[in-house]
Amino acid sequence: MSPSKRPDLIERLARAQHERARQSLLRRVRTVGQVEGMRITLDGRPLLNFASNDYLGLAQHPALTEAMIRAAAQWGAGAGAAHLLGGHREEHAALEEKLARWTGRTRALLFSTGYMANLALLQALLGADDVCVQDKLNHASLLDAARLSGATLVRYVHADVASAQRQLDAHADAPALLATDGVFSMDGDVAPLVELAALCTRRRTTLMVDDAHGIGVLGVDGSGSVAEAALGEDGAPVLMATLGKALGVAGAFVAGSAALIDGLVQFARPHIYTTAAPPALAAAVSAAIDIARFEDWRRIKLARLIGHFRHGAAERGIDLMPSRTPIQPVAIGASKAAQTAAQALEADGFFVPAIRPPTVAQGKARLRVTLSARHEESDVEQLLNALARAIGQARTRA
Repeated sequence: MSPSKRPDLIERLARAQHERARQSLLRRVRTVGQVEGMRITLDGRPLLNFASNDYLGLAQHPALTEAMIRAAAQWGAGAGAAHLLGGHREEHAALEEKLARWTGRTRALLFSTGYMANLALLQALLGADDVCVQDKLNHASLLDAARLSGATLVRYVHADVASAQRQLDAHADAPALLATDGVFSMDGDVAPLVELAALCTRRRTTLMVDDAHGIGVLGVDGSGSVAEAALGEDGAPVLMATLGKALGVAGAFVAGSAALIDGLVQFARPHIYTTAAPPALAAAVSAAIDIARFEDWRRIKLARLIGHFRHGAAERGIDLMPSRTPIQPVAIGASKAAQTAAQALEADGFFVPAIRPPTVAQGKARLRVTLSARHEESDVEQLLNALARAIGQARTRA
């Protein structure tokens, strides 16, 4: 092919975008103008927000704000360097120690995002001769990380331990990592961690759990789905979780043995070659952990709201997917119907975006309702009534 006939990459990208728009699957960024609790202003319209991952209602907590202001006054707005080049401050070190204690691990290591943490982990642990076995509904960052590691990526039927065993047995001679979400971000269900840990023990496989949506929500003191499953460092050697969902701030961490963390410091490129997160963020997360651990009423209230929502949905004939977490997906099916329902909800004063392919499989579009301890039962009741109307409108137009 001559250079004059070489395809233009930006034109190709534009064609792909045009095709996505033709299928009514185009995503768009919308700017929130104001936030007050679970109420937001979007495009000038006040809405009750049921799309936030702020499960414990900590994002605007004054203790977090005060901790951030104090640390910013001491350390400035940014860290100024990577962790290994002078960017690792006392706030970072204290937070890593607190995270290790909270999760019952020997050590912890901070990352700027959950996506970056997963890329770092799998790139450091896996090589071309290895196999990575993953749940089919794992977060995109885990799938991308496995592909970039060079390992063989194989996937098992969602939450099916027998399927995971078949995949491991098909690659019995290769060093293996089994990676799973603790709580699945689009379905809201919890992985069978006890059974997966037992399988990994039998098959000499390393278990990794991405607990982005479990930390703060599950477990006796909010220490996550791994703690709820009573899996210590031996049972679940690799734990990753994010700091921007239930904890209300930003960032992520990996927790595990000293050998794991020391190895990541040496070989995890996303950690080595990235400027450390601002110390003020670490201070805010530290304050959030204290609240998450000791203010049990937030998890108790959240559980009550989840029960209220599921009971009310059943009474109204609203089809929910199985979930005991704050993620409560409303099954719709067709992408256009899901978008119509989301628009009807917005017109009624509720922000519940439609989740469509490629985020979920074809025919699996849904409304992803997320609940927070800052919601009230009256908010949930209003949403249920609006959902029943919106779904009815979507079906009528289908």
